Amino acid sequence: MSRLRTFAEALVRLLPPRFQLMLRWRFIKFGMVGASGTVINIVVLYLAQEHLLQSIADFHTRLNYSIALAISVATISNFYWNRRLTWRDRTRNTPQPALRLFVKYVMAAALSIILQSLLTKWLALHLHYLVANVIAIVLASVVNFIANDKLTFRRHRKATH
Repeated sequence: MSRLRTFAEALVRLLPPRFQLMLRWRFIKFGMVGASGTVINIVVLYLAQEHLLQSIADFHTRLNYSIALAISVATISNFYWNRRLTWRDRTRNTPQPALRLFVKYVMAAALSIILQSLLTKWLALHLHYLVANVIAIVLASVVNFIANDKLTFRRHRKATH
């Protein structure tokens, strides 16, 4: 992990100084929101798989529904906190209805949601489903950050007349 951090810091140092601090803080906020979303995802996945959906006898069918529920709840939570914390500076200047932003958020996160689902299912063949889910969340989070930074909460340039 040390080499990865060193590499990431070297990339950040290539940016102009004013962007370096902002990128670090935005990514830290994104990481905090993502960590809370991961906890929510795991708790909902466990509760759904072990309790809420126990009436579904087939493990893999139940896992499909459990994953869908866990991702849905975590996505709603992550949207709320990313809007309030991570990209707050961008949402204040361009007021958009929350529902419209949420639709954009879900569209931008769709690839990472699909990636997380497929990775969880595949890794669950080899690992405990909760461990598989954590690994899938980490990998899909990179896709999620880039998509939401560039699409959902992108900077809006001021029109010049």
